[in-house]
Amino acid sequence: MDDMVKELSTAFSGRRVLVTGHTGFKGSWLCLWLKELGAIVTGFALPPKQDADHFNLLRLDQMINHIEGDIRDLSHLKKVVDKFQPEFLFHLAAQPLVRYSYQEPKITFDTNVGGSINLLEVIRENESLKSVIYVTSDKCYQNKEWIWGYRENDELGGRDPYSASKAAAELVFLSYYDSYFKEKDGFGIASVRAGNVIGGGDWSQDRIVPDSIKSLYNLNPISIRNPNSTRPWQHVLEPLSGYLMLAAKLYNEPNIYSGSWNFGPRGSSIKSVHYLAEKIISSWGIGELRITVQDGAPHEAGLLQLNCDKAEQILDWHPRWDFNSTVEETVRWYKEVIVEGKLAVEISIRQIRKYMEESHD
Repeated sequence: MDDMVKELSTAFSGRRVLVTGHTGFKGSWLCLWLKELGAIVTGFALPPKQDADHFNLLRLDQMINHIEGDIRDLSHLKKVVDKFQPEFLFHLAAQPLVRYSYQEPKITFDTNVGGSINLLEVIRENESLKSVIYVTSDKCYQNKEWIWGYRENDELGGRDPYSASKAAAELVFLSYYDSYFKEKDGFGIASVRAGNVIGGGDWSQDRIVPDSIKSLYNLNPISIRNPNSTRPWQHVLEPLSGYLMLAAKLYNEPNIYSGSWNFGPRGSSIKSVHYLAEKIISSWGIGELRITVQDGAPHEAGLLQLNCDKAEQILDWHPRWDFNSTVEETVRWYKEVIVEGKLAVEISIRQIRKYMEESHD
């Protein structure tokens, strides 16, 4: 058995785990993985937005303790934590879309900053928690459009409301860590920043993979607006594996592993949007591409990547799937579920098991 499989099974089997944002794309995959590891999972989040969301296709509400709530509601969140008494907590609840943040900046800041403060307030008064993973974004860094990856101690910042909200959430994290958590015995907490995740079951607006799949399924050309923008593309299971490994370490050695961590792909997975769209068409088997540059479109970063030396050297975390495998597994999920009508839960569990069984390069 792979060392990661043994370590994670030992860490989470029979443990109480709370996941905020469990109805979202990453949160639903995380909860399914935790169930595979034998954890007792409670989720706290807004209702899923679409019938086809990964959460709904999995019927995850029948597999875990599903609680609908808003991270901006401090009293409700506190009641849930007090009742469930989790040992592990993964904070993924967020407004996750850059373009939507231009339309609704207040909702974005209220959720990503105010909601995170609510969570940290609850944690500050809690005694059951031993390990907390506080998820932000690779967009928390002040993007200087340089060619090398950002390290965990690089400058924070953001031009758009989403990026600024994630940078602010990181500053809030640091304040609470230094003020309240650094000296708390038997307690570990870490902020984590991932690259652009893709994978089956994501139907979010203005994201290249969901938009591409919808176009291909409906026999329409894939329309892309920023063909030359590059991103660190990674399968959703890659950062989630890092979060799980880090949470397990925090539980046992909080003083060593608390802090901030990057979980991104290797440099070979940093590709342009145009290259990704072409690879999606190739994996799907048919389709065409159309570039539609919009005048007056809101600013989006052109170049962004992470340096993950810390995770690789200290945590011994490494990416397992290269760019081609990432796209192929993603497209395969959509083809098997929405074209062939296979059960999403079976396909997702199969991919989790495949990921855990494969060694890194």
